[in-house]
Amino acid sequence: MKKQIFITMLLAVIAIAASAQMQDPVHFSVSQKKVAPDEIEVTFSGKIDAGWHVYSTALPADGPISATITTEKNEGAAPKGSLGHRGKEINQYDNMFGMNLRFFENSVTFYQRYKLTGKTYHVKGYLEYGSCNDEMCMPPTQVEFDFKGEGPADAPATEEKKELPAADTVAVADTTKADTAAVAPQATADTTGLWTPVIDELRAFDGAQSNTDHSWVYIFFMGFVGGLVALFTPCVWPIIPMTVSFFLKRAKDKKKGIRDAMTYGVSIIVIYLALGLAITAIFGASSLNALATNAVFNIFFFLLLVVFALSFFGWFELTLPSSWTNKVDNKASSTSGLLSIFLMAFTLTLVSFSCTGPIIGFLLVEVSTSGSITGPAIGMLGFAVALALPFTLFAMFPTWLKQAPKSGSWMNIIKVTLGFIELAFALKFFSVADLAYGWGLLDREVFLSLWIVIFGLLGLYLIGKLKFRSDGDDNRAMPVPCIVLGMLSLAFTVYMIPGLWGAPCKAVSAFAPPMNTQDFNLYNNEVHPRFKDYEQGMAAAKAEGKPVLIDFTGFGCVNCRKMEAAVWTDPQVADKLNNDFVLISLYVDDKQPLDHPIEIVENGKKRTLRTIGDKWSYLQRSKFGANAQPFYVIIDNEGKPLTGSYSYDEDISHYLEFMNKGLENYRK
Repeated sequence: MKKQIFITMLLAVIAIAASAQMQDPVHFSVSQKKVAPDEIEVTFSGKIDAGWHVYSTALPADGPISATITTEKNEGAAPKGSLGHRGKEINQYDNMFGMNLRFFENSVTFYQRYKLTGKTYHVKGYLEYGSCNDEMCMPPTQVEFDFKGEGPADAPATEEKKELPAADTVAVADTTKADTAAVAPQATADTTGLWTPVIDELRAFDGAQSNTDHSWVYIFFMGFVGGLVALFTPCVWPIIPMTVSFFLKRAKDKKKGIRDAMTYGVSIIVIYLALGLAITAIFGASSLNALATNAVFNIFFFLLLVVFALSFFGWFELTLPSSWTNKVDNKASSTSGLLSIFLMAFTLTLVSFSCTGPIIGFLLVEVSTSGSITGPAIGMLGFAVALALPFTLFAMFPTWLKQAPKSGSWMNIIKVTLGFIELAFALKFFSVADLAYGWGLLDREVFLSLWIVIFGLLGLYLIGKLKFRSDGDDNRAMPVPCIVLGMLSLAFTVYMIPGLWGAPCKAVSAFAPPMNTQDFNLYNNEVHPRFKDYEQGMAAAKAEGKPVLIDFTGFGCVNCRKMEAAVWTDPQVADKLNNDFVLISLYVDDKQPLDHPIEIVENGKKRTLRTIGDKWSYLQRSKFGANAQPFYVIIDNEGKPLTGSYSYDEDISHYLEFMNKGLENYRK
């Protein structure tokens, strides 16, 4: 177990480092070939990483970044036609942009043909394209080309053209090294320090905030709560007093009876822990991490939880073959010592499956999609500890058995309540698949409508206005705790109703689809950046004594718009962005040309910054060591980070925690 924990921590550190590194999901190679005596074709062959896509050519102006080609020099040649493409083009409607978008996955080839008009030719320029996945987008990326050659023999002599004005040159050391300093393009002495790389400082913050112990404690706690709930089901609670009494009676002395009961509890822990370890071993770390966003698995989980919910409602009962239970029970009777106690614990596991199975299934679904490698094992450990605890405690203190509540109808109430909860959470997993495939079946208002119905019916059930067949003919009034919980469920139902018209409903924001999926939205609390220029915004922040929140974004960044619609519209988030920070939004795809092109040397290669977007993209890479959007970072008035970076995550509580941490460190 120690070895596994060490491996997990090592993988977590690697993941932290990887998250702070540059993304490079698309790889292009450039070549030229003669397709006719007087015609050449410049070809860009691209390989696209899994999960990413590259947008096609000639998309509408208000859409994402189209693939375009710019010819900077064409001596003895002239472009023939527009930029073309080869490959499987996908045409899909996008709710955020409200239009059909065309893009490529896995691979794509762009090509541009040139008509040769001179005896020699020289063509130079660059391809620019945009790429995204489900969580981030890359800035406009350029692939440069520069080809010379011989034209047709009978063509006139090539006329030389004047070179473009020389670009300002800024030599920049390799920004992948922590001890180098980037030089600000066109920066004055007063602002150069604002461009100094802070990659190591940012990674240190990200590493400090990635507390795997905290997530393990949370998963263990989830499992423990699940085990406590399982205790109060009709399949487990009645067995506790019988089992404890059996151990105490069969032992010659009380100490041995307590020892056997404790062994029984440990056996339960071993059995469930082994189940969790087996699931981790079978699926592996990468598979468990992939479940969080895999549409097929999320549909499977949705159906699984629906089946569990219907079982708890009493439609049918999930049971294992009785022959399994009989064989294990007979084996336990014919053996002695520790083996017999272990087999008795295994018998309990099989007998109680109809009640514990759905709870374990729900737990494993939640834990598996949390992205934790050891999640199933830790969750099952928590579940088993809670389940084994009463056997040990009642064996140590037998008089407590008399004070324990007797079995009764209250156990069925717990089962039915769990059925409603599992049904509600099943919709969360269907929502992930719906968003991944773009079906549009479970938009935010549809999701909220279903939750309103589910929790409304739960409230009616708990106050006694709704009955299930499993409740029998008992017409007695519901207990006071049930009525109180029913009132809370009905209040929660009323709380969600304004969400149908666009209210944020922060309590369900982590489960419901993003705000941008809602068709009818009367709520308008948009946040607009005060500055779209880095140096100007930093100067204002210093004058006002406020920290800076930099938003690296793009006009064609789908996920940036999702964050603005789902997170920035929250009243608490909007208030902090407007009043506690100076918000600077830097658009990495801003096509407005710089006054003078700037040549830089980055990672040993020369690049030319031609537009304002190029400049901000370079700032993000050189100073913060990242190149994907959305990307948020909080810095002080000297340009140093105050907390870790933040990427695409629509959890409002996480974003508030990110901002509060930055404010806290700034005030220190």
